[in-house]
Amino acid sequence: MILFRTKSLKQLQAEAGEEGTHTLKRTLGSGTLLALGVGAIIGAGIFVRTASAAGNYAGPGVMWSYVIAALGCAFAGLCYVEFAAMIPIAGSAYTYSYATMGELIAWVIGWDLVLEYALGAATVAIAWSEYLNKLCQSFLGFTIPYAYCHSPFQASLTTGEHGLINLPAIFILSVLTLVLIRGTKESATLNNIIVAVKVTIVIFFVILGWKFINPVNHAVIVPPNEGGDAFGWQGVFRGAGIVFFAYVGFDAVSTAAQEAKDPQKGMPIGILGSLAFCTILYILFSYVLTGIANYKDFSNVGAGHEAAVAYAISTYMPGYSWFSNLITIAVLAGFSSVILVMLLGQARVFYSMANDGLLPKMFSEVHPRFRTPAKANLLLFAFVSIFAAFIPGDIVGEMTSIGTLFAFVLVSIGIIIMRKTNPSAARPFRTPFVPVVPLLGVAVCFFMIYHLGWENWTRLIVWLELGFLIYFAYGIKKSKLGNGTYNHKLSTIGFGVSLASLVVTAVVIYQLGLMGN
Repeated sequence: MILFRTKSLKQLQAEAGEEGTHTLKRTLGSGTLLALGVGAIIGAGIFVRTASAAGNYAGPGVMWSYVIAALGCAFAGLCYVEFAAMIPIAGSAYTYSYATMGELIAWVIGWDLVLEYALGAATVAIAWSEYLNKLCQSFLGFTIPYAYCHSPFQASLTTGEHGLINLPAIFILSVLTLVLIRGTKESATLNNIIVAVKVTIVIFFVILGWKFINPVNHAVIVPPNEGGDAFGWQGVFRGAGIVFFAYVGFDAVSTAAQEAKDPQKGMPIGILGSLAFCTILYILFSYVLTGIANYKDFSNVGAGHEAAVAYAISTYMPGYSWFSNLITIAVLAGFSSVILVMLLGQARVFYSMANDGLLPKMFSEVHPRFRTPAKANLLLFAFVSIFAAFIPGDIVGEMTSIGTLFAFVLVSIGIIIMRKTNPSAARPFRTPFVPVVPLLGVAVCFFMIYHLGWENWTRLIVWLELGFLIYFAYGIKKSKLGNGTYNHKLSTIGFGVSLASLVVTAVVIYQLGLMGN
Protein backbone atom coordinates (compact mmCIF):
# COMPACT_ATOMS: atom_id res chain seq x y z
CA MET A 1 0.00 0.00 0.00
CA ILE A 2 1.23 3.50 -0.85
CA LEU A 3 1.16 4.65 2.79
CA PHE A 4 3.54 1.90 3.87
CA ARG A 5 6.04 1.87 1.00
CA THR A 6 9.55 1.44 2.35
CA LYS A 7 13.03 2.53 1.33
CA SER A 8 15.23 -0.49 0.79
CA LEU A 9 18.23 -1.10 3.02
CA LYS A 10 20.42 -1.11 -0.09
CA GLN A 11 19.13 2.33 -1.11
CA LEU A 12 19.75 3.79 2.37
CA GLN A 13 23.27 2.39 2.52
CA ALA A 14 23.99 3.84 -0.92
CA GLU A 15 22.85 7.27 0.30
CA ALA A 16 25.11 6.89 3.33
CA GLY A 17 28.10 6.40 1.06
CA GLU A 18 27.49 9.47 -1.10
CA GLU A 19 30.05 12.27 -1.05
CA GLY A 20 29.92 15.73 -2.56
CA THR A 21 29.21 19.39 -1.94
CA HIS A 22 25.47 18.69 -1.54
CA THR A 23 26.02 16.19 1.27
CA LEU A 24 27.03 16.53 4.90
CA LYS A 25 30.74 16.34 5.70
CA ARG A 26 32.20 13.43 7.71
CA THR A 27 34.26 15.09 10.45
CA LEU A 28 33.27 13.41 13.76
CA GLY A 29 35.45 10.81 15.52
CA SER A 30 34.40 8.35 18.25
CA GLY A 31 35.52 10.62 21.09
CA THR A 32 33.63 13.55 19.65
CA LEU A 33 30.48 11.44 19.26
CA LEU A 34 30.77 10.36 22.89
CA ALA A 35 31.13 14.02 23.90
CA LEU A 36 28.08 14.91 21.78
CA GLY A 37 26.05 12.34 23.71
CA VAL A 38 27.26 13.56 27.10
CA GLY A 39 26.83 17.16 25.96
CA ALA A 40 23.20 16.53 25.07
CA ILE A 41 22.34 14.47 28.14
CA ILE A 42 23.87 16.45 31.00
CA GLY A 43 21.99 19.72 31.15
CA ALA A 44 18.46 20.75 32.04
CA GLY A 45 17.62 17.20 33.03
CA ILE A 46 20.11 16.93 35.86
CA PHE A 47 20.03 20.57 36.99
CA VAL A 48 16.30 21.31 36.64
CA ARG A 49 14.18 18.19 36.13
CA THR A 50 15.79 16.36 39.08
CA ALA A 51 14.60 19.00 41.53
CA SER A 52 11.20 19.34 39.82
CA ALA A 53 10.49 15.59 39.94
CA ALA A 54 11.71 15.32 43.54
CA GLY A 55 9.74 18.32 44.80
CA ASN A 56 6.44 17.51 43.13
CA TYR A 57 6.28 13.74 42.69
CA ALA A 58 9.03 11.43 43.92
CA GLY A 59 10.89 13.03 46.83
CA PRO A 60 14.30 11.36 47.37
CA GLY A 61 12.79 8.44 45.43
CA VAL A 62 13.77 10.38 42.31
CA MET A 63 16.86 8.15 42.43
CA TRP A 64 14.58 5.22 41.57
CA SER A 65 12.94 7.35 38.90
CA TYR A 66 16.32 7.66 37.21
CA VAL A 67 16.88 3.90 37.39
CA ILE A 68 13.49 3.20 35.76
CA ALA A 69 14.11 5.78 33.05
CA ALA A 70 17.60 4.37 32.43
CA LEU A 71 16.19 0.89 31.84
CA GLY A 72 13.94 2.14 29.05
CA CYS A 73 16.83 4.07 27.53
CA ALA A 74 19.19 1.09 27.75
CA PHE A 75 16.82 -1.22 25.88
CA ALA A 76 16.03 1.40 23.24
CA GLY A 77 19.71 2.44 23.05
CA LEU A 78 20.78 -1.08 22.05
CA CYS A 79 18.25 -0.92 19.20
CA TYR A 80 19.45 2.52 18.13
CA VAL A 81 23.05 1.31 17.93
CA GLU A 82 22.21 -1.59 15.61
CA PHE A 83 20.35 0.73 13.25
CA ALA A 84 22.95 3.51 13.40
CA ALA A 85 25.80 1.11 12.57
CA MET A 86 23.80 -0.53 9.76
CA ILE A 87 22.45 2.67 8.25
CA PRO A 88 24.94 5.51 8.99
CA ILE A 89 22.78 8.27 7.59
CA ALA A 90 21.22 11.41 9.04
CA GLY A 91 17.66 11.14 10.30
CA SER A 92 17.86 8.76 13.27
CA ALA A 93 14.55 7.06 14.11
CA TYR A 94 12.87 8.64 11.07
CA THR A 95 15.26 6.90 8.68
CA TYR A 96 15.02 3.58 10.51
CA SER A 97 11.23 3.67 10.42
CA TYR A 98 11.27 4.41 6.67
CA ALA A 99 13.24 1.21 6.13
CA THR A 100 11.06 -0.99 8.34
CA MET A 101 7.50 0.30 8.75
CA GLY A 102 6.97 2.48 5.69
CA GLU A 103 6.48 6.09 4.72
CA LEU A 104 3.48 7.02 6.88
CA ILE A 105 5.09 5.67 10.06
CA ALA A 106 8.37 7.34 9.06
CA TRP A 107 6.52 10.64 8.71
CA VAL A 108 4.87 10.14 12.09
CA ILE A 109 8.18 9.50 13.80
CA GLY A 110 9.90 12.35 11.94
CA TRP A 111 7.14 14.72 13.04
CA ASP A 112 7.30 13.26 16.53
CA LEU A 113 11.05 13.92 16.71
CA VAL A 114 10.24 17.63 16.56
CA LEU A 115 8.89 17.15 20.08
CA GLU A 116 12.17 15.58 21.14
CA TYR A 117 14.74 17.85 19.55
CA ALA A 118 13.06 21.18 18.81
CA LEU A 119 11.00 21.33 22.00
CA GLY A 120 13.91 19.84 23.92
CA ALA A 121 16.01 22.79 22.80
CA ALA A 122 13.21 25.16 23.82
CA THR A 123 12.97 23.58 27.28
CA VAL A 124 16.67 23.95 27.92
CA ALA A 125 16.68 27.51 26.59
CA ILE A 126 14.00 28.35 29.18
CA ALA A 127 16.15 26.80 31.92
CA TRP A 128 19.15 28.74 30.59
CA SER A 129 17.14 31.93 31.08
CA GLU A 130 16.41 31.03 34.72
CA TYR A 131 20.08 30.51 35.53
CA LEU A 132 21.13 33.65 33.66
CA ASN A 133 18.84 35.58 35.99
CA LYS A 134 20.51 33.90 38.95
CA LEU A 135 23.93 34.88 37.59
CA CYS A 136 22.89 38.51 37.08
CA GLN A 137 21.60 38.63 40.64
CA SER A 138 24.79 37.15 42.12
CA PHE A 139 27.41 39.01 40.11
CA LEU A 140 25.77 42.19 38.87
CA GLY A 141 23.26 42.91 41.62
CA PHE A 142 20.13 43.06 39.48
CA THR A 143 17.54 40.70 38.01
CA ILE A 144 16.05 40.69 34.55
CA PRO A 145 12.47 42.05 34.75
CA TYR A 146 10.04 39.16 35.25
CA ALA A 147 8.03 40.12 32.19
CA TYR A 148 11.03 39.71 29.89
CA CYS A 149 12.27 36.31 31.07
CA HIS A 150 9.00 34.38 31.51
CA SER A 151 6.11 33.22 29.35
CA PRO A 152 2.72 35.02 29.34
CA PHE A 153 1.26 31.92 31.07
CA GLN A 154 3.42 32.42 34.17
CA ALA A 155 3.03 34.80 37.11
CA SER A 156 5.40 35.66 39.94
CA LEU A 157 4.47 33.98 43.24
CA THR A 158 5.65 37.03 45.18
CA THR A 159 4.50 40.03 43.12
CA GLY A 160 1.80 38.53 40.92
CA GLU A 161 3.45 40.07 37.84
CA HIS A 162 2.79 38.21 34.59
CA GLY A 163 5.43 37.23 32.08
CA LEU A 164 5.44 38.65 28.57
CA ILE A 165 8.30 37.08 26.56
CA ASN A 166 11.44 35.12 27.39
CA LEU A 167 14.13 37.21 25.70
CA PRO A 168 17.22 35.44 27.16
CA ALA A 169 15.96 32.14 25.74
CA ILE A 170 15.69 33.68 22.28
CA PHE A 171 19.18 35.16 22.65
CA ILE A 172 20.94 31.83 23.39
CA LEU A 173 19.05 30.08 20.60
CA SER A 174 20.19 32.72 18.10
CA VAL A 175 23.85 32.49 19.15
CA LEU A 176 23.97 28.69 18.93
CA THR A 177 22.14 28.67 15.61
CA LEU A 178 24.91 30.83 14.17
CA VAL A 179 27.52 28.44 15.57
CA LEU A 180 25.79 25.48 13.92
CA ILE A 181 25.59 27.25 10.57
CA ARG A 182 29.34 27.91 10.76
CA GLY A 183 30.13 24.18 10.81
CA THR A 184 29.58 20.82 12.50
CA LYS A 185 33.24 20.34 13.39
CA GLU A 186 33.45 23.79 14.98
CA SER A 187 30.20 23.13 16.88
CA ALA A 188 31.57 19.81 18.14
CA THR A 189 34.81 21.43 19.30
CA LEU A 190 32.87 23.99 21.33
CA ASN A 191 30.74 21.16 22.74
CA ASN A 192 33.86 19.19 23.79
CA ILE A 193 35.15 22.14 25.82
CA ILE A 194 31.80 22.69 27.52
CA VAL A 195 31.38 18.98 28.30
CA ALA A 196 34.75 18.88 30.07
CA VAL A 197 33.76 21.86 32.22
CA LYS A 198 30.28 20.71 33.23
CA VAL A 199 31.25 17.09 33.95
CA THR A 200 34.01 18.38 36.23
CA ILE A 201 31.51 20.62 38.03
CA VAL A 202 28.97 17.80 38.51
CA ILE A 203 31.61 15.48 39.95
CA PHE A 204 32.86 18.26 42.20
CA PHE A 205 29.30 18.90 43.44
CA VAL A 206 28.88 15.21 44.32
CA ILE A 207 32.20 15.04 46.17
CA LEU A 208 31.83 18.39 47.95
CA GLY A 209 28.14 18.02 48.77
CA TRP A 210 28.46 14.52 50.22
CA LYS A 211 29.58 15.81 53.61
CA PHE A 212 26.59 18.21 53.76
CA ILE A 213 24.00 15.45 53.38
CA ASN A 214 21.45 15.60 56.19
CA PRO A 215 20.34 12.02 57.07
CA VAL A 216 16.91 13.36 58.02
CA ASN A 217 16.25 14.22 54.38
CA HIS A 218 16.79 10.58 53.42
CA ALA A 219 14.90 9.07 56.36
CA VAL A 220 12.02 8.28 53.99
CA ILE A 221 13.21 7.68 50.42
CA VAL A 222 9.71 7.30 48.96
CA PRO A 223 7.29 9.72 50.74
CA PRO A 224 3.71 8.49 51.31
CA ASN A 225 1.26 8.95 48.47
CA GLU A 226 -0.81 12.14 48.73
CA GLY A 227 -3.45 11.09 46.23
CA GLY A 228 -3.22 10.90 42.45
CA ASP A 229 0.35 10.71 41.20
CA ALA A 230 1.95 12.78 43.99
CA PHE A 231 4.57 10.76 45.90
CA GLY A 232 4.48 7.11 46.81
CA TRP A 233 5.58 4.66 44.10
CA GLN A 234 2.99 6.26 41.83
CA GLY A 235 4.98 9.46 42.21
CA VAL A 236 8.24 7.64 41.52
CA PHE A 237 6.78 6.29 38.27
CA ARG A 238 5.50 9.75 37.30
CA GLY A 239 8.93 11.10 38.21
CA ALA A 240 10.51 8.57 35.83
CA GLY A 241 8.52 10.06 32.96
CA ILE A 242 9.65 13.54 33.97
CA VAL A 243 13.35 12.85 34.57
CA PHE A 244 13.34 10.83 31.37
CA PHE A 245 13.88 14.25 29.81
CA ALA A 246 17.34 14.09 31.36
CA TYR A 247 18.21 11.24 28.99
CA VAL A 248 16.98 12.99 25.88
CA GLY A 249 20.11 13.38 23.83
CA PHE A 250 21.89 10.06 23.73
CA ASP A 251 19.89 9.15 20.62
CA ALA A 252 20.76 12.54 19.10
CA VAL A 253 24.17 11.01 18.39
CA SER A 254 22.48 8.81 15.78
CA THR A 255 21.30 11.89 13.85
CA ALA A 256 24.98 12.70 13.21
CA ALA A 257 25.75 9.25 11.78
CA GLN A 258 26.21 10.71 8.28
CA GLU A 259 28.91 13.03 9.66
CA ALA A 260 30.81 10.30 11.56
CA LYS A 261 34.21 9.25 10.24
CA ASP A 262 33.68 5.61 11.26
CA PRO A 263 30.01 5.14 12.21
CA GLN A 264 30.33 1.37 12.73
CA LYS A 265 32.79 2.03 15.55
CA GLY A 266 31.69 5.51 16.68
CA MET A 267 27.93 4.95 17.03
CA PRO A 268 28.12 2.26 19.78
CA ILE A 269 30.68 4.33 21.70
CA GLY A 270 28.71 7.56 21.36
CA ILE A 271 25.27 6.16 22.17
CA LEU A 272 25.87 3.46 24.79
CA GLY A 273 28.96 5.09 26.32
CA SER A 274 27.26 8.41 26.98
CA LEU A 275 24.15 6.67 28.35
CA ALA A 276 26.10 4.53 30.84
CA PHE A 277 28.35 7.37 32.00
CA CYS A 278 25.50 9.81 32.56
CA THR A 279 23.26 7.31 34.37
CA ILE A 280 25.89 6.86 37.08
CA LEU A 281 26.28 10.62 37.44
CA TYR A 282 22.52 11.13 37.62
CA ILE A 283 21.98 8.68 40.46
CA LEU A 284 24.86 10.13 42.49
CA PHE A 285 23.74 13.71 41.79
CA SER A 286 20.10 13.11 42.79
CA TYR A 287 21.20 11.36 45.99
CA VAL A 288 23.38 14.29 47.04
CA LEU A 289 20.91 17.01 46.01
CA THR A 290 17.96 15.49 47.93
CA GLY A 291 20.28 14.84 50.87
CA ILE A 292 21.51 18.44 51.10
CA ALA A 293 18.06 20.04 50.79
CA ASN A 294 14.63 18.74 51.70
CA TYR A 295 12.67 17.72 48.61
CA LYS A 296 9.81 20.08 49.61
CA ASP A 297 12.09 23.03 48.85
CA PHE A 298 11.89 22.05 45.18
CA SER A 299 8.10 22.01 44.83
CA ASN A 300 6.36 24.49 42.55
CA VAL A 301 5.72 26.71 45.55
CA GLY A 302 9.07 26.08 47.26
CA ALA A 303 11.78 28.70 47.65
CA GLY A 304 14.14 26.69 45.48
CA HIS A 305 11.81 26.10 42.54
CA GLU A 306 13.99 27.99 40.05
CA ALA A 307 17.78 27.50 39.80
CA ALA A 308 17.40 24.70 42.34
CA VAL A 309 21.02 23.54 42.51
CA ALA A 310 22.39 27.01 43.13
CA TYR A 311 19.69 27.49 45.78
CA ALA A 312 20.64 24.26 47.58
CA ILE A 313 24.34 25.21 47.67
CA SER A 314 23.82 28.79 48.85
CA THR A 315 21.24 27.74 51.51
CA TYR A 316 22.59 24.48 52.92
CA MET A 317 26.34 24.59 52.22
CA PRO A 318 27.64 27.54 54.32
CA GLY A 319 30.93 28.97 53.17
CA TYR A 320 30.48 27.76 49.62
CA SER A 321 28.54 30.64 48.07
CA TRP A 322 31.43 30.98 45.63
CA PHE A 323 30.66 27.46 44.42
CA SER A 324 27.02 28.43 43.93
CA ASN A 325 28.16 31.18 41.57
CA LEU A 326 30.61 28.84 39.84
CA ILE A 327 28.01 26.16 39.29
CA THR A 328 25.62 28.74 37.86
CA ILE A 329 28.22 29.61 35.21
CA ALA A 330 28.88 25.93 34.53
CA VAL A 331 25.15 25.25 34.24
CA LEU A 332 24.75 28.02 31.68
CA ALA A 333 27.59 26.57 29.66
CA GLY A 334 26.17 23.07 30.05
CA PHE A 335 22.74 24.11 28.92
CA SER A 336 24.32 25.71 25.87
CA SER A 337 25.86 22.41 24.77
CA VAL A 338 22.50 20.63 25.17
CA ILE A 339 20.74 23.22 23.03
CA LEU A 340 23.54 22.93 20.47
CA VAL A 341 23.15 19.16 20.09
CA MET A 342 19.33 19.31 20.07
CA LEU A 343 19.32 21.91 17.30
CA LEU A 344 21.90 19.90 15.38
CA GLY A 345 19.78 16.75 15.69
CA GLN A 346 16.55 18.42 14.57
CA ALA A 347 18.17 20.03 11.54
CA ARG A 348 19.52 16.61 10.46
CA VAL A 349 16.08 15.02 10.77
CA PHE A 350 14.58 17.79 8.64
CA TYR A 351 17.49 17.37 6.19
CA SER A 352 16.62 13.68 5.70
CA MET A 353 12.89 14.29 5.42
CA ALA A 354 13.43 17.00 2.81
CA ASN A 355 15.80 14.74 0.88
CA ASP A 356 12.94 12.25 0.69
CA GLY A 357 10.54 14.94 -0.51
CA LEU A 358 8.34 14.90 2.59
CA LEU A 359 9.37 18.46 3.50
CA PRO A 360 10.20 21.41 1.22
CA LYS A 361 13.59 21.27 -0.51
CA MET A 362 14.95 24.24 1.45
CA PHE A 363 15.40 21.98 4.49
CA SER A 364 17.91 19.83 2.61
CA GLU A 365 19.89 22.62 0.98
CA VAL A 366 23.50 22.62 2.18
CA HIS A 367 25.52 25.82 2.56
CA PRO A 368 28.09 25.87 -0.30
CA ARG A 369 30.96 26.82 2.00
CA PHE A 370 30.15 25.37 5.41
CA ARG A 371 28.25 22.27 4.13
CA THR A 372 25.66 22.55 6.87
CA PRO A 373 21.84 22.76 6.45
CA ALA A 374 21.90 26.51 7.05
CA LYS A 375 18.34 27.26 5.92
CA ALA A 376 16.97 24.47 8.08
CA ASN A 377 18.88 25.90 11.04
CA LEU A 378 17.38 29.37 10.52
CA LEU A 379 13.82 28.11 10.12
CA LEU A 380 14.28 25.88 13.15
CA PHE A 381 15.49 28.86 15.18
CA ALA A 382 12.28 30.74 14.38
CA PHE A 383 10.10 27.75 15.33
CA VAL A 384 11.91 26.88 18.57
CA SER A 385 12.00 30.53 19.64
CA ILE A 386 8.21 30.69 19.66
CA PHE A 387 7.99 27.87 22.21
CA ALA A 388 10.92 29.12 24.28
CA ALA A 389 9.54 32.66 24.40
CA PHE A 390 5.89 31.98 25.13
CA ILE A 391 5.37 28.51 26.71
CA PRO A 392 6.28 27.51 30.32
CA GLY A 393 9.23 25.13 30.67
CA ASP A 394 7.35 22.34 32.50
CA ILE A 395 4.80 21.94 29.70
CA VAL A 396 7.42 21.98 26.94
CA GLY A 397 9.63 19.54 28.86
CA GLU A 398 6.88 16.95 29.36
CA MET A 399 5.91 17.19 25.66
CA THR A 400 9.56 16.45 24.88
CA SER A 401 9.55 13.39 27.15
CA ILE A 402 6.41 11.83 25.67
CA GLY A 403 7.58 12.50 22.12
CA THR A 404 10.94 10.86 22.80
CA LEU A 405 9.38 7.82 24.47
CA PHE A 406 7.12 7.32 21.46
CA ALA A 407 10.19 7.45 19.18
CA PHE A 408 11.93 4.83 21.32
CA VAL A 409 8.91 2.53 21.03
CA LEU A 410 8.96 2.65 17.24
CA VAL A 411 12.72 2.13 16.99
CA SER A 412 12.45 -0.92 19.26
CA ILE A 413 9.67 -2.38 17.10
CA GLY A 414 11.71 -1.55 13.99
CA ILE A 415 14.57 -3.82 15.07
CA ILE A 416 12.22 -6.81 15.27
CA ILE A 417 10.84 -6.04 11.81
CA MET A 418 14.31 -5.53 10.29
CA ARG A 419 15.50 -8.87 11.66
CA LYS A 420 12.57 -10.53 9.86
CA THR A 421 12.75 -8.62 6.57
CA ASN A 422 16.57 -8.42 6.23
CA PRO A 423 17.97 -11.32 8.25
CA SER A 424 21.20 -11.61 6.26
CA ALA A 425 22.12 -7.89 6.20
CA ALA A 426 25.55 -6.97 7.56
CA ARG A 427 25.24 -5.81 11.16
CA PRO A 428 28.43 -4.28 12.66
CA PHE A 429 26.55 -4.24 15.98
CA ARG A 430 23.76 -6.65 16.92
CA THR A 431 21.16 -5.92 19.59
CA PRO A 432 21.34 -8.90 21.98
CA PHE A 433 18.43 -11.19 22.82
CA VAL A 434 16.05 -10.06 20.07
CA PRO A 435 13.04 -9.88 20.41
CA VAL A 436 13.28 -9.82 24.23
CA VAL A 437 15.33 -6.59 24.51
CA PRO A 438 13.22 -4.59 22.00
CA LEU A 439 9.98 -5.79 23.63
CA LEU A 440 11.28 -4.78 27.06
CA GLY A 441 12.12 -1.37 25.58
CA VAL A 442 8.56 -1.05 24.29
CA ALA A 443 7.09 -2.12 27.63
CA VAL A 444 9.18 0.21 29.81
CA CYS A 445 8.65 3.19 27.50
CA PHE A 446 4.88 2.64 27.36
CA PHE A 447 4.91 2.32 31.13
CA MET A 448 6.49 5.78 31.44
CA ILE A 449 4.14 7.24 28.81
CA TYR A 450 1.17 5.96 30.83
CA HIS A 451 2.41 7.73 33.95
CA LEU A 452 2.85 11.07 32.18
CA GLY A 453 -0.89 11.65 32.45
CA TRP A 454 -3.76 12.39 30.09
CA GLU A 455 -2.75 16.03 29.58
CA ASN A 456 0.42 14.93 27.82
CA TRP A 457 -1.35 12.19 25.89
CA THR A 458 -3.78 14.73 24.45
CA ARG A 459 -0.91 17.06 23.53
CA LEU A 460 0.79 14.20 21.70
CA ILE A 461 -2.43 13.27 19.91
CA VAL A 462 -3.03 16.85 18.78
CA TRP A 463 0.57 17.12 17.60
CA LEU A 464 0.30 13.90 15.58
CA GLU A 465 -3.03 15.00 14.07
CA LEU A 466 -1.38 18.21 12.87
CA GLY A 467 1.37 16.06 11.39
CA PHE A 468 -1.14 13.93 9.48
CA LEU A 469 -2.69 17.08 8.03
CA ILE A 470 0.68 18.19 6.66
CA TYR A 471 1.53 14.73 5.31
CA PHE A 472 -1.73 14.30 3.40
CA ALA A 473 -1.63 17.90 2.13
CA TYR A 474 2.03 17.88 1.08
CA GLY A 475 4.24 14.90 1.90
CA ILE A 476 2.27 12.16 0.14
CA LYS A 477 2.25 14.22 -3.06
CA LYS A 478 5.94 15.20 -3.06
CA SER A 479 7.47 11.94 -1.85
CA LYS A 480 10.47 10.96 -3.99
CA LEU A 481 9.72 7.32 -3.32
CA GLY A 482 6.40 7.84 -5.08
CA ASN A 483 8.12 9.41 -8.13
CA GLY A 484 5.47 12.11 -8.38
CA THR A 485 2.55 9.68 -8.46
CA TYR A 486 0.02 9.50 -5.68
CA ASN A 487 -3.59 8.56 -5.05
CA HIS A 488 -5.55 11.83 -5.05
CA LYS A 489 -8.58 10.16 -3.46
CA LEU A 490 -6.45 8.71 -0.66
CA SER A 491 -4.82 12.09 -0.07
CA THR A 492 -8.20 13.84 0.14
CA ILE A 493 -9.70 11.24 2.45
CA GLY A 494 -6.62 11.22 4.68
CA PHE A 495 -6.67 15.01 4.97
CA GLY A 496 -10.39 15.04 5.75
CA VAL A 497 -10.13 12.33 8.42
CA SER A 498 -7.15 14.07 10.01
CA LEU A 499 -8.96 17.41 10.11
CA ALA A 500 -12.11 15.84 11.56
CA SER A 501 -10.06 14.01 14.17
CA LEU A 502 -8.31 17.23 15.17
CA VAL A 503 -11.64 19.03 15.57
CA VAL A 504 -13.10 16.20 17.69
CA THR A 505 -10.01 16.15 19.91
CA ALA A 506 -10.22 19.93 20.38
CA VAL A 507 -13.88 19.65 21.40
CA VAL A 508 -13.12 16.86 23.89
CA ILE A 509 -10.27 18.86 25.44
CA TYR A 510 -12.55 21.89 25.73
CA GLN A 511 -15.28 19.84 27.42
CA LEU A 512 -12.81 18.28 29.85
CA GLY A 513 -11.59 21.76 30.64
CA LEU A 514 -15.11 22.86 31.48
CA MET A 515 -15.59 19.81 33.67
CA GLY A 516 -12.37 20.63 35.47
CA ASN A 517 -13.71 24.06 36.34
